[in-house]
Amino acid sequence: MQALTSQPAAPHIAPRASARPVAEEGLYEARADEGQRIADTLKLIAAVLTPKRRIVHAGEVIYRAGERFSHLHILNSGFFKLISMSSDGREQVVGLRFRGDWLGFSAIAQGSYGCDAIALDTAEVWTVRYDALMQACAAHPALMAVVHEAMSREMMRDRDSLMAICTLPADARVATFLHYWADALAVRGLRADQFSLRLTRAEIGNYLGLTLETVSRVLSRLARAELIAFNEKSRRDICIPDFPALAAYVEGRDVRAGLH
Repeated sequence: MQALTSQPAAPHIAPRASARPVAEEGLYEARADEGQRIADTLKLIAAVLTPKRRIVHAGEVIYRAGERFSHLHILNSGFFKLISMSSDGREQVVGLRFRGDWLGFSAIAQGSYGCDAIALDTAEVWTVRYDALMQACAAHPALMAVVHEAMSREMMRDRDSLMAICTLPADARVATFLHYWADALAVRGLRADQFSLRLTRAEIGNYLGLTLETVSRVLSRLARAELIAFNEKSRRDICIPDFPALAAYVEGRDVRAGLH
């Protein structure tokens, strides 16, 4: 996303004034390092591969499950969801992708895509032929390292998502999701204290293994605990007035009077 997608306007809710703890300084430095890594990766891909670039809009599909695999895709801006279809016809959100993420790795083994990749908003997608990528990697070891690292990060993200679904209660799953989304925005230089969720409540529940009603109840509890706030006009627009407090809750260190 070198051309960053603009965030919808949300009502201003001032974050609580507080001195930044030393531990937070490390977090901000880590985000800056990760943002620079993404920028460097995109710069290398653009220089070595000259990918085909195109703009897509919300709802457009890059590839569908079952299509023959020949290309990989890298996000330069925007957000994507990955949808898999179960044998009984149910849709399952199996992944979210942000700037610097790759689309299509899982298709390499079987030669066909295993899910649908659908844009959640206007995005710029870079497309490269897989065979051209492999040839370029042979000539540019730094590019091979980038591809291996991207694959590793995807596996780690899938592991963390599975751990959250299998081990965390509903409130912690939703809080972790919000924290993950906000942190992903912050790493990419986008505003993280006020943002619009690109998924519906039902899609969030589908992704987290929860019902729509459970997601709605948890969001209301988080709002009552002042860990988040809603836009009066759209409940998809979320404010996080105190990011460290949300992070502490995710880590089980919330010192407030619990969510009831």
